Amino acid sequence: MKPAGIHRRQLLKVALFASGAWAVVPTRTPRAQTLRDTRVVVVGAGIAGLAAARTLADQGVSVVVVEANAHIGGRLRTDWTLGVPFEAGAGWIHGPSRDNPIRRLADAVGAKTKVTDDDSLSVFDAAGRKLPDPELSKINADWERLIKRLDDALESDDPRSLRDAIAALAPGALKDPGVLWALSAYTEFSKGGPIEDLSAPLHDDDGAFTGADVVLVSGYDKILGPLAAGLDIRLSHPVSAITTANDGVVVRAGGGEIEADYAVCSVPLGVLKAGTIAFKPALPPGHRKNIAALGFGSVTKIAFEFAAPFWDLKTQYFGIVTAAKGRWNYWMNYRTFSNSNVLLGLSVGAYAPVADRMTDAEMAADALAVLRGVWGTKVTTPLRVLTTHWSTDPYALGAYSYPRPGNRAAQFDDLGEPVADRLFFCGEHTTFDHAGTTHGAYLSGLRAAAQVAEEAR
Repeated sequence: MKPAGIHRRQLLKVALFASGAWAVVPTRTPRAQTLRDTRVVVVGAGIAGLAAARTLADQGVSVVVVEANAHIGGRLRTDWTLGVPFEAGAGWIHGPSRDNPIRRLADAVGAKTKVTDDDSLSVFDAAGRKLPDPELSKINADWERLIKRLDDALESDDPRSLRDAIAALAPGALKDPGVLWALSAYTEFSKGGPIEDLSAPLHDDDGAFTGADVVLVSGYDKILGPLAAGLDIRLSHPVSAITTANDGVVVRAGGGEIEADYAVCSVPLGVLKAGTIAFKPALPPGHRKNIAALGFGSVTKIAFEFAAPFWDLKTQYFGIVTAAKGRWNYWMNYRTFSNSNVLLGLSVGAYAPVADRMTDAEMAADALAVLRGVWGTKVTTPLRVLTTHWSTDPYALGAYSYPRPGNRAAQFDDLGEPVADRLFFCGEHTTFDHAGTTHGAYLSGLRAAAQVAEEAR
């Protein structure tokens, strides 16, 4: 008899810990013999899909992974064009404590990390003036008090957006350029969506691991090696249909069909929203409703390599107050962890999809104009430029999920529920506590693998 109040997902989580599947790189277990005749197709070779595939393969399951891109990793992709890692997608290990599985994956491959000091920050106003430390401290304190006031005042089912709640409780905050910058550079960047479309009560109600965030100076993509090793991964195989029947599944990918006992779908929420994969029969109403309801935003990155630095080499981050909220308002200085003269700029909130739709040349001109508003003619023509366009990438259609006004936390978790005991879902959008993170994606892949194993036994 199940203990009262324990949900099936909680039981699966307990099962994961008990079985050892929570380990960083799962190893073969005695159950491998019982699962050796089981066939599974994993759709998507991002961190969630690879976690599921690796776990199942190490338990003796016959696994095929199909990936639309010509590379593995999904929204985890490292570009070495500049001689230093430009992380097109996931860029930090958030909360790199020993409890964080991504930290353990990084340790397993001997990854080199560097703490990025959030307090090493200089902010410039719209006129290009550097804010004195007391003024910046006041902005940070005002932002923190505002968020706490909202948390204390709002019920969990408040249907308002974060912006609307602020307008009602502290309207002056929206007229303060510094606080509005903090709401964008901190909150919108963290959640991947604009304050106008973020749930007021849920925007900061998720979970987190402890520890100061780190970048992987040896490249984030190194953690993918052990997960992908030995797997049957078929690249450039976009999936057009997943058919579920009583006796198995058929996945149409790359112009052919793959039959299996089960399918694990790890594609991004943006792809599910677009409906480019036909589910036959149609997904249950609850899944369809949640796919449509949850938010999926973008974060746009641009990296400039310059011949010589014109900025303070010891400062980790630069904030710039821009008239258009979210327009290249946060920059990371690579000289704090490398010898490369690289600045990484970020557009967030409602401006990110605007930037995504620009050509590379237009984006570079737009971002350079923001830098020149601070450093003027010291900003030279960059030697090289790298950009991202996640919201226009057909195999992503965004960066990561976020709670919209009126959403419930359970809507994320409910997307991780199996369909007909044949089709399983994973990805950062299927876990509220760790939505929008690589560790959330990874843990969701382990959960999906446990669900398959439970069903196959």
